[in-house]
Amino acid sequence: MDDLTSGLAHAVRLILSADPALMQIILLSLRVSGLALVISTLVGVPLGAALGLSHVRARQLITTLLYTGMGLPPVVVGLFVYLMLSRSGPLGTLGWLFTPSAMVTAQVIIAFPLVAGLTMSAVQSVDPALRLQVRSLGATRVQEVWAVLREARIGVVAAIVAAFGGVISEVGAVMLVGGNIEGKTRVLTTAIVLDTRTGEFSLAIALGIILLALAFLANAAMLRLQGRMND
Repeated sequence: MDDLTSGLAHAVRLILSADPALMQIILLSLRVSGLALVISTLVGVPLGAALGLSHVRARQLITTLLYTGMGLPPVVVGLFVYLMLSRSGPLGTLGWLFTPSAMVTAQVIIAFPLVAGLTMSAVQSVDPALRLQVRSLGATRVQEVWAVLREARIGVVAAIVAAFGGVISEVGAVMLVGGNIEGKTRVLTTAIVLDTRTGEFSLAIALGIILLALAFLANAAMLRLQGRMND
């Protein structure tokens, strides 16, 4: 209990003092996870919508792959990205290993199946009569998809929220491919692991509280947006 109390007090002091090292860690955490979420959303939402509306033969296989991806252990994703970006790997010439770019890549692989899979489920839950009604009004294919997405917007936002929660709290993959380098690739989750290993429990708890606060604020903002969409 004393560690928790001191950790909370430490977190407040760090935030109020705008500690430069802490600010750098927070900004990098948000930049990496935010960019990964944007990429996953731009690719995952259209793909999820297309799968939800199509009846191609391969849909069952693709759906199975997406659901499998939703349950992938992050450390396995990190290992895969590490091997791909290592000097002997096929993408080694990019020089991304132990950089924020590698961390974004790993988080995209983690977030993408969540966004695409949950978007697909949301689209499939829309009443099929809506598509018939839109078609009868002479809508194009793009307009039809857009109408369905608007109807499924609450589920789509929930998919994005779930993906953000998955990547902002992820530690195994980003530690493997980022290396937890101070001032370069250290984010909140990897900093917590390091401080715990070195016995800096008060600082680790402080960082944990800050991470929870950031996740809460981001999810609250998205849920507020979801509420506006529902009005």
